[in-house]
Amino acid sequence: MKGPPDSRSRLAFARAKRVIPGGVNSPVRAYGAVGGTPPFIATARGSRVTDLDGREYVDYVGSWGPLILGHAAPGVVRAVTEAARRGTSYGAPTAAEAEMAELLVAAIPSMEKVRLVSSGTEACMSALRAARAFARRDGVVKFEGCYHGHSDSMLVKAGSGLATFGVPTSPGVPADLARHTHVLPYNDLDAARALVRSKWRSLACIIVEPVAGNMGVVPPAPGFLEGLRLLTAKYDLLLVFDEVITGFRLCYGGAQTLFGVKPDLTCLGKIIGGGLPVGAYGGRKEIMALISPDGPVYQAGTLSGNPLAVAAGLAQLRALRHRPEIYANLEDLSARLEPAFRGLTVNRVGSLITPFFTRGPVTDWPSAARSDTRRFARFHRAMRARGILLPPSQFEAWFVSFAHTKGDLDRTVAAVRASLS
Repeated sequence: MKGPPDSRSRLAFARAKRVIPGGVNSPVRAYGAVGGTPPFIATARGSRVTDLDGREYVDYVGSWGPLILGHAAPGVVRAVTEAARRGTSYGAPTAAEAEMAELLVAAIPSMEKVRLVSSGTEACMSALRAARAFARRDGVVKFEGCYHGHSDSMLVKAGSGLATFGVPTSPGVPADLARHTHVLPYNDLDAARALVRSKWRSLACIIVEPVAGNMGVVPPAPGFLEGLRLLTAKYDLLLVFDEVITGFRLCYGGAQTLFGVKPDLTCLGKIIGGGLPVGAYGGRKEIMALISPDGPVYQAGTLSGNPLAVAAGLAQLRALRHRPEIYANLEDLSARLEPAFRGLTVNRVGSLITPFFTRGPVTDWPSAARSDTRRFARFHRAMRARGILLPPSQFEAWFVSFAHTKGDLDRTVAAVRASLS
Protein backbone atom coordinates (compact mmCIF):
# COMPACT_ATOMS: atom_id res chain seq x y z
CA MET A 1 0.00 0.00 0.00
CA LYS A 2 2.10 2.88 -1.30
CA GLY A 3 -0.46 5.64 -1.10
CA PRO A 4 -0.60 8.67 -3.42
CA PRO A 5 2.72 10.25 -4.46
CA ASP A 6 2.06 13.32 -2.31
CA SER A 7 0.88 11.45 0.79
CA ARG A 8 2.08 12.95 4.04
CA SER A 9 3.62 9.65 5.19
CA ARG A 10 5.56 9.42 1.93
CA LEU A 11 6.82 12.99 2.29
CA ALA A 12 7.71 12.42 5.95
CA PHE A 13 9.62 9.24 5.04
CA ALA A 14 11.59 11.05 2.32
CA ARG A 15 12.44 13.81 4.77
CA ALA A 16 13.51 11.31 7.45
CA LYS A 17 15.76 9.38 5.06
CA ARG A 18 17.81 12.51 4.48
CA VAL A 19 18.89 12.63 8.13
CA ILE A 20 18.16 9.19 9.68
CA PRO A 21 19.67 5.88 8.45
CA GLY A 22 16.93 4.25 6.41
CA GLY A 23 14.54 6.94 7.59
CA VAL A 24 13.77 5.07 10.80
CA ASN A 25 15.20 4.68 14.29
CA SER A 26 14.68 0.91 14.40
CA PRO A 27 15.25 -1.16 11.23
CA VAL A 28 12.04 -3.18 10.92
CA ARG A 29 9.99 0.04 10.83
CA ALA A 30 11.34 0.76 7.34
CA TYR A 31 9.02 -1.87 5.78
CA GLY A 32 11.87 -3.36 3.79
CA ALA A 33 10.44 -6.86 4.24
CA VAL A 34 6.92 -6.01 3.06
CA GLY A 35 7.40 -3.10 0.65
CA GLY A 36 5.74 0.28 0.47
CA THR A 37 6.04 3.35 2.62
CA PRO A 38 5.63 2.90 6.36
CA PRO A 39 2.74 4.83 7.84
CA PHE A 40 3.91 7.73 9.98
CA ILE A 41 1.62 7.73 12.99
CA ALA A 42 0.02 10.96 14.15
CA THR A 43 -2.25 9.80 16.97
CA ALA A 44 -3.33 6.61 18.72
CA ARG A 45 -6.05 5.64 21.16
CA GLY A 46 -7.29 2.30 22.38
CA SER A 47 -6.86 -0.33 19.66
CA ARG A 48 -6.46 2.22 16.82
CA VAL A 49 -3.69 4.27 15.29
CA THR A 50 -4.12 7.07 12.75
CA ASP A 51 -1.40 8.07 10.31
CA LEU A 52 -0.49 11.50 8.94
CA ASP A 53 -2.88 10.98 6.03
CA GLY A 54 -5.82 10.38 8.34
CA ARG A 55 -6.02 6.62 7.70
CA GLU A 56 -7.12 4.72 10.80
CA TYR A 57 -5.98 1.16 11.48
CA VAL A 58 -6.80 -1.56 13.98
CA ASP A 59 -3.31 -2.00 15.41
CA TYR A 60 -1.56 -5.26 16.30
CA VAL A 61 1.93 -3.75 16.60
CA GLY A 62 1.17 -2.18 19.96
CA SER A 63 4.58 -0.51 20.12
CA TRP A 64 5.99 -4.06 19.91
CA GLY A 65 4.43 -5.22 23.16
CA PRO A 66 4.33 -2.56 25.89
CA LEU A 67 0.75 -1.40 25.33
CA ILE A 68 -1.15 -4.28 26.88
CA LEU A 69 -3.90 -1.85 27.96
CA GLY A 70 -3.99 -0.17 24.55
CA HIS A 71 -2.84 3.19 23.27
CA ALA A 72 -3.17 6.23 25.53
CA ALA A 73 -4.70 4.21 28.36
CA PRO A 74 -6.34 6.87 30.56
CA GLY A 75 -4.73 5.75 33.83
CA VAL A 76 -1.28 5.68 32.26
CA VAL A 77 -1.69 9.07 30.58
CA ARG A 78 -2.92 10.58 33.84
CA ALA A 79 0.03 9.16 35.78
CA VAL A 80 2.57 10.48 33.25
CA THR A 81 0.93 13.92 33.14
CA GLU A 82 0.97 14.22 36.91
CA ALA A 83 4.58 13.05 37.09
CA ALA A 84 5.68 15.52 34.39
CA ARG A 85 4.24 18.40 36.40
CA ARG A 86 6.59 17.45 39.22
CA GLY A 87 9.63 17.32 36.92
CA THR A 88 10.82 15.05 34.13
CA SER A 89 14.14 13.87 35.56
CA TYR A 90 16.18 14.56 38.67
CA GLY A 91 19.42 12.59 38.59
CA ALA A 92 18.51 11.57 42.13
CA PRO A 93 16.51 8.70 43.64
CA THR A 94 12.74 8.81 44.07
CA ALA A 95 10.30 6.92 46.26
CA ALA A 96 8.49 5.70 43.14
CA GLU A 97 11.58 3.72 42.07
CA ALA A 98 11.53 1.78 45.32
CA GLU A 99 7.79 1.21 44.90
CA MET A 100 8.38 -0.16 41.39
CA ALA A 101 11.16 -2.42 42.67
CA GLU A 102 8.93 -3.71 45.48
CA LEU A 103 6.16 -4.46 43.01
CA LEU A 104 8.50 -6.37 40.69
CA VAL A 105 10.08 -8.35 43.51
CA ALA A 106 6.63 -9.32 44.78
CA ALA A 107 5.41 -10.35 41.32
CA ILE A 108 8.39 -12.11 39.71
CA PRO A 109 9.28 -15.39 41.46
CA SER A 110 13.00 -15.19 40.69
CA MET A 111 13.58 -11.60 41.78
CA GLU A 112 14.92 -10.84 45.25
CA LYS A 113 16.54 -7.59 44.16
CA VAL A 114 16.16 -5.59 40.96
CA ARG A 115 17.90 -2.74 39.14
CA LEU A 116 15.95 -0.43 36.82
CA VAL A 117 17.52 0.53 33.49
CA SER A 118 16.29 2.22 30.32
CA SER A 119 15.75 -0.60 27.80
CA GLY A 120 15.48 -4.33 27.31
CA THR A 121 18.85 -4.37 25.57
CA GLU A 122 20.44 -2.73 28.60
CA ALA A 123 18.71 -5.17 30.93
CA CYS A 124 20.04 -8.22 29.08
CA MET A 125 23.52 -6.78 28.67
CA SER A 126 23.72 -5.97 32.38
CA ALA A 127 22.29 -9.32 33.50
CA LEU A 128 24.89 -11.17 31.45
CA ARG A 129 27.67 -9.06 32.96
CA ALA A 130 26.40 -9.93 36.42
CA ALA A 131 26.17 -13.62 35.52
CA ARG A 132 29.73 -13.69 34.22
CA ALA A 133 31.02 -11.93 37.30
CA PHE A 134 29.18 -14.28 39.65
CA ALA A 135 30.26 -17.44 37.80
CA ARG A 136 33.78 -16.11 37.09
CA ARG A 137 33.52 -17.51 33.57
CA ASP A 138 32.92 -15.84 30.21
CA GLY A 139 30.88 -18.25 28.10
CA VAL A 140 27.20 -17.65 27.36
CA VAL A 141 24.79 -20.09 25.72
CA LYS A 142 21.90 -18.66 23.69
CA PHE A 143 19.44 -20.09 21.20
CA GLU A 144 19.19 -19.45 17.48
CA GLY A 145 16.42 -16.99 16.60
CA CYS A 146 16.21 -15.52 20.11
CA TYR A 147 16.98 -11.81 20.32
CA HIS A 148 18.41 -10.39 23.52
CA GLY A 149 19.11 -6.87 22.38
CA HIS A 150 21.89 -5.43 20.25
CA SER A 151 24.83 -5.67 22.64
CA ASP A 152 27.89 -7.09 20.90
CA SER A 153 27.98 -10.59 22.34
CA MET A 154 24.28 -11.19 21.65
CA LEU A 155 24.27 -10.32 17.94
CA VAL A 156 25.07 -13.89 16.97
CA LYS A 157 22.33 -15.73 15.09
CA ALA A 158 19.76 -13.45 16.66
CA GLY A 159 16.12 -13.05 15.72
CA SER A 160 13.85 -10.03 15.31
CA GLY A 161 15.11 -7.52 12.73
CA LEU A 162 18.14 -9.64 11.97
CA ALA A 163 15.83 -12.51 11.05
CA THR A 164 13.80 -10.17 8.87
CA PHE A 165 16.84 -9.03 6.95
CA GLY A 166 18.54 -12.43 6.85
CA VAL A 167 21.68 -11.24 8.63
CA PRO A 168 23.16 -13.95 10.87
CA THR A 169 25.35 -11.48 12.77
CA SER A 170 26.39 -7.83 12.55
CA PRO A 171 29.53 -6.16 11.24
CA GLY A 172 31.27 -4.31 14.03
CA VAL A 173 30.94 -7.15 16.51
CA PRO A 174 34.49 -8.15 17.57
CA ALA A 175 35.27 -11.80 16.98
CA ASP A 176 36.87 -11.95 20.43
CA LEU A 177 33.47 -11.22 21.98
CA ALA A 178 31.40 -13.40 19.66
CA ARG A 179 33.54 -16.45 20.38
CA HIS A 180 32.27 -16.51 23.94
CA THR A 181 28.68 -16.95 22.70
CA HIS A 182 27.56 -20.51 21.94
CA VAL A 183 24.41 -20.85 19.84
CA LEU A 184 22.04 -23.82 19.98
CA PRO A 185 18.73 -24.69 18.29
CA TYR A 186 15.73 -23.50 20.29
CA ASN A 187 13.79 -26.32 21.95
CA ASP A 188 16.70 -28.76 21.53
CA LEU A 189 17.43 -29.93 25.05
CA ASP A 190 19.73 -32.73 23.87
CA ALA A 191 21.98 -30.19 22.12
CA ALA A 192 22.09 -28.10 25.29
CA ARG A 193 23.06 -31.11 27.37
CA ALA A 194 25.83 -32.07 24.95
CA LEU A 195 27.31 -28.57 24.85
CA VAL A 196 27.17 -28.00 28.59
CA ARG A 197 28.73 -31.39 29.36
CA SER A 198 31.69 -30.60 27.12
CA LYS A 199 32.21 -26.90 27.93
CA TRP A 200 30.72 -26.24 31.38
CA ARG A 201 34.05 -25.15 32.85
CA SER A 202 34.05 -22.10 30.56
CA LEU A 203 30.32 -21.30 30.72
CA ALA A 204 28.67 -18.70 32.95
CA CYS A 205 25.03 -19.00 31.97
CA ILE A 206 22.28 -19.95 29.56
CA ILE A 207 20.00 -17.13 28.40
CA VAL A 208 16.68 -17.90 26.77
CA GLU A 209 13.34 -16.38 25.86
CA PRO A 210 10.94 -18.67 27.74
CA VAL A 211 8.53 -18.10 24.86
CA ALA A 212 10.45 -17.03 21.78
CA GLY A 213 8.99 -13.88 20.27
CA ASN A 214 11.68 -12.67 17.91
CA MET A 215 11.45 -15.33 15.20
CA GLY A 216 7.71 -15.16 15.50
CA VAL A 217 6.01 -16.76 18.47
CA VAL A 218 7.55 -20.14 19.28
CA PRO A 219 6.46 -21.75 22.57
CA PRO A 220 8.81 -23.93 24.59
CA ALA A 221 8.49 -27.66 23.98
CA PRO A 222 7.20 -29.67 26.94
CA GLY A 223 10.08 -30.12 29.38
CA PHE A 224 12.44 -27.70 27.61
CA LEU A 225 12.53 -24.98 30.26
CA GLU A 226 12.44 -27.52 33.07
CA GLY A 227 15.35 -29.34 31.44
CA LEU A 228 17.40 -26.16 31.19
CA ARG A 229 16.78 -25.48 34.88
CA LEU A 230 17.98 -28.97 35.86
CA LEU A 231 20.97 -28.75 33.52
CA THR A 232 22.18 -25.39 34.80
CA ALA A 233 21.75 -26.49 38.42
CA LYS A 234 23.72 -29.68 37.81
CA TYR A 235 26.69 -27.89 36.25
CA ASP A 236 26.55 -24.75 38.42
CA LEU A 237 25.56 -22.38 35.61
CA LEU A 238 23.09 -19.53 35.91
CA LEU A 239 19.79 -19.62 34.03
CA VAL A 240 18.72 -16.23 32.67
CA PHE A 241 15.18 -15.64 31.39
CA ASP A 242 14.75 -12.83 28.90
CA GLU A 243 11.18 -11.80 29.72
CA VAL A 244 11.34 -8.44 27.98
CA ILE A 245 8.39 -9.54 25.84
CA THR A 246 6.73 -12.13 28.08
CA GLY A 247 7.02 -10.31 31.41
CA PHE A 248 3.45 -9.46 32.50
CA ARG A 249 2.21 -10.27 28.97
CA LEU A 250 1.14 -13.89 29.50
CA CYS A 251 0.07 -13.52 33.12
CA TYR A 252 0.87 -11.39 36.12
CA GLY A 253 4.34 -12.62 37.06
CA GLY A 254 5.52 -13.55 33.59
CA ALA A 255 6.33 -16.77 31.78
CA GLN A 256 8.21 -18.17 34.77
CA THR A 257 4.96 -18.04 36.74
CA LEU A 258 3.00 -19.59 33.88
CA PHE A 259 5.46 -22.46 33.37
CA GLY A 260 6.58 -22.84 36.98
CA VAL A 261 10.31 -22.57 36.23
CA LYS A 262 12.42 -20.21 38.35
CA PRO A 263 15.56 -18.75 36.73
CA ASP A 264 18.49 -17.15 38.56
CA LEU A 265 18.17 -13.81 36.74
CA THR A 266 15.31 -12.21 34.82
CA CYS A 267 15.33 -9.40 32.27
CA LEU A 268 12.26 -7.19 31.87
CA GLY A 269 11.15 -4.29 29.71
CA LYS A 270 8.23 -3.15 27.57
CA ILE A 271 5.08 -3.61 29.72
CA ILE A 272 6.77 -2.47 32.93
CA GLY A 273 7.23 0.98 31.35
CA GLY A 274 3.69 1.44 30.09
CA GLY A 275 4.98 2.61 26.70
CA LEU A 276 7.92 4.68 27.95
CA PRO A 277 11.57 3.56 27.74
CA VAL A 278 12.38 1.24 30.64
CA GLY A 279 14.01 -2.06 31.49
CA ALA A 280 14.95 -4.01 34.58
CA TYR A 281 17.05 -6.99 35.58
CA GLY A 282 17.12 -8.82 38.85
CA GLY A 283 17.38 -12.12 40.62
CA ARG A 284 18.99 -13.82 43.58
CA LYS A 285 20.35 -11.52 46.28
CA GLU A 286 23.86 -12.95 46.18
CA ILE A 287 24.12 -12.22 42.44
CA MET A 288 22.65 -8.73 42.67
CA ALA A 289 25.00 -7.95 45.59
CA LEU A 290 27.76 -7.73 42.98
CA ILE A 291 26.16 -4.70 41.30
CA SER A 292 27.68 -1.28 42.02
CA PRO A 293 27.60 0.44 44.47
CA ASP A 294 27.23 -2.68 46.66
CA GLY A 295 29.73 -4.65 44.60
CA PRO A 296 32.38 -4.36 41.89
CA VAL A 297 30.21 -4.90 38.77
CA TYR A 298 29.71 -1.45 37.31
CA GLN A 299 26.45 -0.46 35.66
CA ALA A 300 24.91 3.00 35.61
CA GLY A 301 22.42 5.09 33.66
CA THR A 302 21.55 8.77 33.78
CA LEU A 303 17.86 8.11 33.05
CA SER A 304 17.52 4.78 34.85
CA GLY A 305 14.36 4.89 36.94
CA ASN A 306 13.17 7.99 35.08
CA PRO A 307 10.13 9.34 36.96
CA LEU A 308 7.90 9.48 33.87
CA ALA A 309 8.66 5.89 32.87
CA VAL A 310 8.24 4.65 36.43
CA ALA A 311 4.91 6.48 36.78
CA ALA A 312 3.62 4.96 33.53
CA GLY A 313 4.83 1.49 34.49
CA LEU A 314 3.35 1.62 37.96
CA ALA A 315 -0.04 2.70 36.60
CA GLN A 316 -0.11 -0.16 34.11
CA LEU A 317 1.16 -2.80 36.52
CA ARG A 318 -1.33 -1.79 39.19
CA ALA A 319 -4.15 -2.20 36.67
CA LEU A 320 -2.90 -5.68 35.74
CA ARG A 321 -2.54 -6.67 39.41
CA HIS A 322 -5.97 -5.48 40.51
CA ARG A 323 -7.91 -6.60 37.44
CA PRO A 324 -7.20 -10.31 36.78
CA GLU A 325 -10.05 -10.36 34.26
CA ILE A 326 -7.73 -8.53 31.86
CA TYR A 327 -5.77 -11.71 31.16
CA ALA A 328 -8.92 -13.81 30.73
CA ASN A 329 -10.24 -11.22 28.29
CA LEU A 330 -6.96 -11.22 26.35
CA GLU A 331 -7.05 -15.01 26.08
CA ASP A 332 -10.60 -14.93 24.76
CA LEU A 333 -9.88 -12.19 22.24
CA SER A 334 -6.66 -13.76 20.97
CA ALA A 335 -8.25 -17.18 20.53
CA ARG A 336 -10.76 -15.62 18.11
CA LEU A 337 -7.97 -15.03 15.59
CA GLU A 338 -6.69 -18.58 15.22
CA PRO A 339 -9.47 -20.15 13.09
CA ALA A 340 -9.00 -17.52 10.36
CA PHE A 341 -5.58 -18.80 9.29
CA ARG A 342 -6.56 -21.93 7.40
CA GLY A 343 -3.66 -23.59 5.65
CA LEU A 344 -1.07 -21.79 7.77
CA THR A 345 0.78 -22.73 10.93
CA VAL A 346 -0.36 -20.59 13.84
CA ASN A 347 1.56 -20.33 17.11
CA ARG A 348 -0.14 -18.57 20.00
CA VAL A 349 0.64 -18.20 23.68
CA GLY A 350 -1.85 -15.93 25.41
CA SER A 351 -2.04 -12.59 23.61
CA LEU A 352 1.06 -13.30 21.51
CA ILE A 353 0.31 -14.81 18.11
CA THR A 354 2.14 -15.42 14.82
CA PRO A 355 0.70 -16.98 11.67
CA PHE A 356 3.57 -18.59 9.75
CA PHE A 357 3.23 -18.85 6.01
CA THR A 358 4.34 -22.47 6.01
CA ARG A 359 2.91 -25.89 6.77
CA GLY A 360 4.00 -28.12 9.61
CA PRO A 361 5.02 -27.27 13.15
CA VAL A 362 7.23 -24.24 13.83
CA THR A 363 9.40 -25.13 16.81
CA ASP A 364 12.72 -23.37 16.09
CA TRP A 365 14.45 -21.00 13.70
CA PRO A 366 14.94 -23.45 10.78
CA SER A 367 11.24 -24.36 10.77
CA ALA A 368 10.25 -20.68 11.05
CA ALA A 369 12.66 -19.79 8.24
CA ARG A 370 10.75 -22.08 5.82
CA SER A 371 7.98 -19.47 5.78
CA ASP A 372 7.09 -17.88 2.45
CA THR A 373 8.09 -14.28 3.17
CA ARG A 374 6.94 -13.02 -0.24
CA ARG A 375 3.46 -14.36 0.42
CA PHE A 376 3.53 -12.76 3.86
CA ALA A 377 4.48 -9.43 2.28
CA ARG A 378 1.47 -9.62 -0.07
CA PHE A 379 -0.74 -10.53 2.88
CA HIS A 380 0.61 -7.61 4.93
CA ARG A 381 -0.17 -5.14 2.15
CA ALA A 382 -3.67 -6.58 1.68
CA MET A 383 -4.38 -6.33 5.41
CA ARG A 384 -3.14 -2.76 5.54
CA ALA A 385 -5.42 -1.87 2.62
CA ARG A 386 -8.29 -3.24 4.72
CA GLY A 387 -7.36 -1.09 7.71
CA ILE A 388 -5.42 -3.63 9.76
CA LEU A 389 -1.86 -2.73 10.81
CA LEU A 390 0.45 -5.69 11.44
CA PRO A 391 4.13 -6.00 12.35
CA PRO A 392 5.96 -5.64 9.02
CA SER A 393 7.82 -8.95 9.27
CA GLN A 394 6.92 -12.61 9.14
CA PHE A 395 9.21 -13.13 12.11
CA GLU A 396 7.42 -11.02 14.70
CA ALA A 397 4.59 -11.48 17.16
CA TRP A 398 1.21 -9.81 16.86
CA PHE A 399 0.13 -8.17 20.10
CA VAL A 400 -3.50 -8.18 21.20
CA SER A 401 -4.40 -5.57 23.83
CA PHE A 402 -7.15 -5.19 26.39
CA ALA A 403 -8.39 -2.25 24.31
CA HIS A 404 -9.22 -4.51 21.36
CA THR A 405 -12.90 -5.37 21.14
CA LYS A 406 -14.71 -8.40 19.79
CA GLY A 407 -15.72 -6.14 16.92
CA ASP A 408 -12.04 -5.42 16.18
CA LEU A 409 -11.28 -9.12 16.20
CA ASP A 410 -14.25 -9.99 13.98
CA ARG A 411 -13.20 -7.30 11.53
CA THR A 412 -9.65 -8.66 11.59
CA VAL A 413 -10.79 -12.23 11.00
CA ALA A 414 -12.84 -11.10 8.00
CA ALA A 415 -9.83 -9.18 6.65
CA VAL A 416 -7.57 -12.20 7.12
CA ARG A 417 -9.92 -14.48 5.22
CA ALA A 418 -10.30 -11.96 2.39
CA SER A 419 -6.54 -11.32 2.21
CA LEU A 420 -5.74 -15.05 2.08
CA SER A 421 -8.34 -15.87 -0.57
